[in-house]
Amino acid sequence: MIIKQTPPLAGAEAAARAVPDFRNLGVVLRILLLVNGLAVVAVLLRNQVLSQLVGELLDMAMRVEFPLILSVAVLFLIQPGLARLPVVAGWLLAGGVVLGATLFSHVLLAPADDGLPRALFWAAVATLGVAAYFRQHVAAHVPALAEARLLALTARIRPHFLFNSLNGVLGVLRANPRRAEEALEELADLFRALMKDNRELVPLADEIALCERYLSLEGLRLGERLQVAWQRDARADAARVPPFLLQPLVENAVFHGIEPGVGPGTVSITIARRGPAVHIEIANPLPDPGIQQPGNRMALDNIRERLMLFYDLEATLDTEQGPDAYRVRIVLPFRDGGGGRP
Repeated sequence: MIIKQTPPLAGAEAAARAVPDFRNLGVVLRILLLVNGLAVVAVLLRNQVLSQLVGELLDMAMRVEFPLILSVAVLFLIQPGLARLPVVAGWLLAGGVVLGATLFSHVLLAPADDGLPRALFWAAVATLGVAAYFRQHVAAHVPALAEARLLALTARIRPHFLFNSLNGVLGVLRANPRRAEEALEELADLFRALMKDNRELVPLADEIALCERYLSLEGLRLGERLQVAWQRDARADAARVPPFLLQPLVENAVFHGIEPGVGPGTVSITIARRGPAVHIEIANPLPDPGIQQPGNRMALDNIRERLMLFYDLEATLDTEQGPDAYRVRIVLPFRDGGGGRP
């Protein structure tokens, strides 16, 4: 079987050139740390008297922090407009914001100082340094690491699932041929999704539909032992999420919470949109400790890393084991098909 894969180079180059999302917490933190780091290095290089170092650092902070915070705040406010501009225009506008903030702060804080050209020069150098950093960061990390994680995850469905599904189809073939036909269609849909080029964000509604097919197939062999409780907020359906975000977690819930038991158990899936964020929770019952299936946490670690790649610090994945249930909670920003926010 040959799975067609689109080369990632073009997308990686475009991502590396693109203006970063200035509403992303990770981007903001990196800008603050990088600019302050450059300023500290500049002070250390020009310092000649060690006893004056503290004073020079304080003077640097007075000159750097206000325009830096002002620039970040303005870029945060105009981010939706920046995202719609061509790449070159977006970078020029971002650079203009930085120079404008530097000019404003210099006039406000040091009107008698003749160091404006030097302040504008260092602001331009810092802007170029930040742009080069984000270009290198994206180019170096996203293509190879994201593709490796995505390919690893698309192989995440356990091999025995295919055999179990086919055995389930054979079990109902004579008694209910129509259901057997539907199950084969569901299996085909599931593996068709696996064969897609799964490097782009997809609508959450598609992920939910994929989970429904998966659970329907598992219901063939587990029967009434597998109960599913959905609590679904339709307002979250348009959110763009990494492909195969839910299915491996639901598969874990079935594998660890339903298969080892002898009676019925319920897998609960809750999806809600709360303001600018989408909250997802998947819970499964805890079987008897003596028959609990061991896990290697590959799906959890894989998804956590992919959330970091797509959303940086804006998304989280947490787990909680209570007295009677194991829960996985995901919080990620709501972004529609155009990359917009509410």
